[in-house]
Amino acid sequence: MVEGERPSPGPRRAGRREVVCVIDLRRVYDGRADLQILDVREPYEWDAGRIEGAIHIPLARLMAGGDRGVLDQSKPVVVVCRTGNRSELAATMLQARGYDASNLEGGMEAWAREGLPFSAADGGPGRVA
Repeated sequence: MVEGERPSPGPRRAGRREVVCVIDLRRVYDGRADLQILDVREPYEWDAGRIEGAIHIPLARLMAGGDRGVLDQSKPVVVVCRTGNRSELAATMLQARGYDASNLEGGMEAWAREGLPFSAADGGPGRVA
């Protein structure tokens, strides 16, 4: 990118996989009716704070085929974890299975920094665990 140039608001390609930049978080939030947001964090992290409408499949279960019958292969998937590392692995694996999958770069930490809404299992304010 040239100095002074603004990044595009859409996903960018990094090799074969797509990543969703911090600038795209609002677009993901606003477009979540047309996306599947897949949270691959552990249950205690999910309970502490989750994006409304997200699907929860912990990474180990996903790697073992836990997406079968849960995810719609005709709808794009945005994968999230705490920081973006586990979700990057999950997005790559889902792409290998034929999904249009992207990694939410920065994960729930970036989501919270942007002030986007998420809540705890009990309906109270969410926190990133």
